[in-house]
Amino acid sequence: MLKNKMLQWLIMILIAITLIALASFVLWDYLDKRSNPAGITGNSTESVQTKRLSAKQIKEQTVEIKDIVTNLFGDDYVKISFAFELENNSAKEEFELLHTRVKSIIVQTLVDLTADQIRGSKGLDLISTTLINKINPILTKGKLTRVDITDISIDIN
Repeated sequence: MLKNKMLQWLIMILIAITLIALASFVLWDYLDKRSNPAGITGNSTESVQTKRLSAKQIKEQTVEIKDIVTNLFGDDYVKISFAFELENNSAKEEFELLHTRVKSIIVQTLVDLTADQIRGSKGLDLISTTLINKINPILTKGKLTRVDITDISIDIN
């Protein structure tokens, strides 16, 4: 009789542990998807799919922003120009309408970086990737697919 009761308790405890573990995994998956609906992690641009475009299409879907001068973290300054390639013409038109907001995002991104962080190809990749991840959420008619830094000069004080 005692063994039978212990077996029943053991089975109930195992079922309870299994249900708690299952509920934890379901909740974790739900919260992960909710906090990051696009699946973008860190400085990743994996969610941006690019298709092969002709040179004419690239030119038609590219917006240039030239000569942004701002301070970096510390006493250094940067002068930088960009070419933003967008997914389609609708996205380009929307991007142009959001010109002021895009410039604000660029400045906010740069003021958090030091001159050492933006030096070299890794630094330029950091800027490009960060801008793609910050600008794409404000676009509703398409995506920003590429950010090229066309000119950069750093003034170190």
